[in-house]
Amino acid sequence: MAKLLFGPRIAQGAALRLGTSATLLDPAGQRVFLTRRADNGQWCLPGGAVESGESLAEACAREMLEETGLSVRVTRLLGVYSDPDMLVTYPDGGRYHLIAHNFLVEHVAGQPGLSSEVIAWGWFGPGDLDGLDLMSHYRECLADTFARRAEAFIR
Repeated sequence: MAKLLFGPRIAQGAALRLGTSATLLDPAGQRVFLTRRADNGQWCLPGGAVESGESLAEACAREMLEETGLSVRVTRLLGVYSDPDMLVTYPDGGRYHLIAHNFLVEHVAGQPGLSSEVIAWGWFGPGDLDGLDLMSHYRECLADTFARRAEAFIR
C-alpha cells in the first residue's frame, strides 16, 4: 500500500512519477464518481500511474477501465498537481514525487463494478465530501472540479 508523507519540500530528490485521475460527473454535472480503495478503505478518484509507451489520456482511460469496468473518453484537462511537499512511498522502498493530471472524462460504455483495487463506488456532491474518508490529496482536485473554471488548474 502506498503511503503519503507531507513536509516542506519532502519530495526533493525523489524519483518523479506521472499519474492520472479520471473525473466522471453525473449527467446533471452535480455529482462526481468516486471509488473506495481496497488497500486502505479510503475514497478517491479512479486513476493510477502512467506506463511507458502510453499517453496521459490512454493511461487515464485504462486505469478507469481496470478499476471500474467503465470505458471513458478524456474530454479535457482539469488540473495538474505537483506538490513538492508530498511524497508517495511504497513498501518496497520506492519514493516518488507525484505529478498528477486530473482529467474530465465522459462515459462511453459499461456499468460500474468492483475490482481487486476497488471495493465500492458511488456518486458524491460537494456537500458530501466533508464527512467522507477521502484521500487527502484528492480534496484539492475535487474542489477545483466543482469550481467549474474553464482553464485547467496548475498546482
